[in-house]
Amino acid sequence: MEFMSTAWWSALLAIILIDLVLAGDNAIVIALAARNLPPHLKNKAILWGTVGAIAVRSVMTLGVVWLLKIPGLMAVGGIGLLWVAYKLLAEDGGGEDHGPAATTFWGAMKTIIVADALMGVDNVLGVAGAAHGAMDLVVIGLLVSVPIVVFGSKVVLRLVERFPLIIQAGAAVLAFTAAKMIIAEPLLDTVFDPHAVARWSTYAVCVAGVLGAGWLASRASRRSATGAG
Repeated sequence: MEFMSTAWWSALLAIILIDLVLAGDNAIVIALAARNLPPHLKNKAILWGTVGAIAVRSVMTLGVVWLLKIPGLMAVGGIGLLWVAYKLLAEDGGGEDHGPAATTFWGAMKTIIVADALMGVDNVLGVAGAAHGAMDLVVIGLLVSVPIVVFGSKVVLRLVERFPLIIQAGAAVLAFTAAKMIIAEPLLDTVFDPHAVARWSTYAVCVAGVLGAGWLASRASRRSATGAG
C-alpha cells in the first residue's frame, strides 16, 4: 500500500474507527480496576495500565500473522474476558481493601494488563486486517489508541464514582465484547453463521450470566464482610 495514497488514508480512517470502538472497552477495564484505589494511585494506575496495555498489544501485533493461524484463539480470548468481567463485579462487594497500597495497585495493574491482552486480540486482528500488512499503519493505530484510552479511562472513572450502577453496565459491555469474540471464532462459523438465534442467545447468556453470577458473588461477599464485622 503506497504511503499517503487514497487507500492508505482510507485504511488509516478505518483503524482509527476500530480504536475508538474497542478502546472504550479498554477504558472501562482500566477505570473499573482502578476505582477502589486511593486517590493518589488512581491516575498512576490509569497511566501505567495504559502503558502496559499498549506494550502488550505492540508485542501481540508483531506476531499477528502467527496469531491469525491459531485455531480457537478468538473463542478462548472471549471466555477469558467473561471471567475478567465477572471478577470485576465479584470484587465490588467486599468493602474496603485492607491490604497495603502497593498490593492493591499491582492487583489493579494485573487486572488491566490481563483484560487488555485478551481484548487486544480483537483489536490487533481488526487493525491488522484494516492495515493490509502495512506496519506503518499498525504503529499509527497503536499510537492513536493511547490518548483515547487514557482520556476515556478518566471520564469513566469519574462517572463510576458518581454513579456506581455504571460498574454493572461496564461489566455488561465487557461480557458483550466477549460474546462478540466467541461468535467471531472461525471454528464456530457453522454454529453461528446460519443461525441468528444462536448469535443473539450467546449475547444474552454471556451478559445475563456475568451480571447474575457477579451479583451473587458480590452479595455473598457483603454478607461475609458483615458477619466478620
